[in-house]
Amino acid sequence: MRPLFAPAAPETLPKHTVVELIRRSALVAPNGEAVICGERRINWQEFDLRINKVANALIATGINKGDRVAILASTSIEYVEIFMGTLRAGACIVPLSSMASAEALQKMIEDCGAKILFLSQSMRELAEGFSKNLPNIGPNGLIALDFEDSDWANYEDWLSVVSDEDPNVEIDYDDLFNIIYSSGTTGVPKGILHDHMMRANQMARVQEHGYNNETRTLLSTPLYSNTTIVALLPTLVAGGTVVLMSKFNATKYLELVEKERCSHTMLVPVQYKRIMDVPEFDSFDLSSMEMKLSTSAPLRAALKEDVLKRFPGGLTEYYGLTEGGGTTVLMAHLHPDKLGSVGQPAPDVELKFIDDEGNEVAKGKMGEICGRSPAMMSGYFGRDDLTEETLWQDGEGKTFFRSGDLGYMDEDGFVHLGDRKKDMIISGGLNIYANDLELALLQDDDVEDAAVIGVPSEDWGETPFGFIVVRNGATRGKSDILQTANSRLGKSQRLSDVKIVQSLPRSQIGKILKRELRTSYENFTSK
Repeated sequence: MRPLFAPAAPETLPKHTVVELIRRSALVAPNGEAVICGERRINWQEFDLRINKVANALIATGINKGDRVAILASTSIEYVEIFMGTLRAGACIVPLSSMASAEALQKMIEDCGAKILFLSQSMRELAEGFSKNLPNIGPNGLIALDFEDSDWANYEDWLSVVSDEDPNVEIDYDDLFNIIYSSGTTGVPKGILHDHMMRANQMARVQEHGYNNETRTLLSTPLYSNTTIVALLPTLVAGGTVVLMSKFNATKYLELVEKERCSHTMLVPVQYKRIMDVPEFDSFDLSSMEMKLSTSAPLRAALKEDVLKRFPGGLTEYYGLTEGGGTTVLMAHLHPDKLGSVGQPAPDVELKFIDDEGNEVAKGKMGEICGRSPAMMSGYFGRDDLTEETLWQDGEGKTFFRSGDLGYMDEDGFVHLGDRKKDMIISGGLNIYANDLELALLQDDDVEDAAVIGVPSEDWGETPFGFIVVRNGATRGKSDILQTANSRLGKSQRLSDVKIVQSLPRSQIGKILKRELRTSYENFTSK
């Protein structure tokens, strides 16, 4: 698939693909640990040979260069070797979300034309209804990682009959690397396609964050998520060690950092919050930590401050989309006066801010964030029409991705986020940013978590409505909390009401699912 646009060229073109760099990592430190998961450990020499076997088994099963290989599985060493083995075979890996419905998963597999599906026991129930009705999956195309079924080939048996020699498939920069599906609620979710050039360009960050062959990166988010992938790949490219946490638990996470002497990590904001709230946090030896990364949702300034104060090592927040283009970086430990921002444009990134008519707005004014960089997707797989909808051209004819997020750049070049454009509340003809209202709620000592949506109003068209989680031991009711928040807000911003809930619905990478809050609101107001 050729892009409909010309991505920005980096200052220095990459010299090697991710496949080549990982091959080199195995040669540099063959006895070093590559991947750890639970009690299992695999060194780089073993890992490299397993990658070769996966690649050769795929080729023997009929997978050709550019073919798509899908995986629906829980976190494991096997998941990582399948990911890397697929790339070494010249194929395109399609990691599928366990948060998607069975109907959506079937559409994803059919949409990308996957010829192989890997499945773990934990996902069998999801796949049961469609696994035998996938038109592009050929003989021996269903591979069971950790269960026995006559309709599925056993993973280890599948590997046992092939060589562990490197197949040496030549990889070109415009070859397909991965397809990551967006979490659509209707129709076919969009397949975000990345090529090898895009991923190779991302590896310029390896040195920036101190990745090397002594790096030990702890990952506790799902392996299907781009959030995880952008920390997994640099660690492997640098020849370091990936420590996988199958299921996140804040106390066990801290135990693992201490036990494995982890130096790097990628976490999402809700995980940082749970970790920092562990009562015994200060009793753990976290001195090995050098760099902590955060992405997928905004990391609140107060939480950044707490992390910087108590959790050793640097803290870097990334803002961006899986589609790429407009990435910003905040090295919070270097800019403690800018914790309310998401940082500055990453190297080689150009940002523009536009209004509803597609005109650039003045610096400091709120607008939709549009980004351009060498790290941009090739497009939505097979959907040029949807790709074109996300593109915007400036006066020089350069193509940018429209993020759908609102924000502005301050006089120092730091970006501050508003809301998702579709989440902006229009009340009485005025634009209200839910993020501002959420911050007002979170200033309350009795509020643990908060989200605001727009709900129908006869008088105003829409009006803001809040969902709050109160802290343990809180004695004040919702009316008092609502009054306190509204006293901090302008007259046109004020919340119409709030509802106390046990928790806010979130995806596995910590994003608040506002569509579920809207459904929840409709359900309890219709009673």
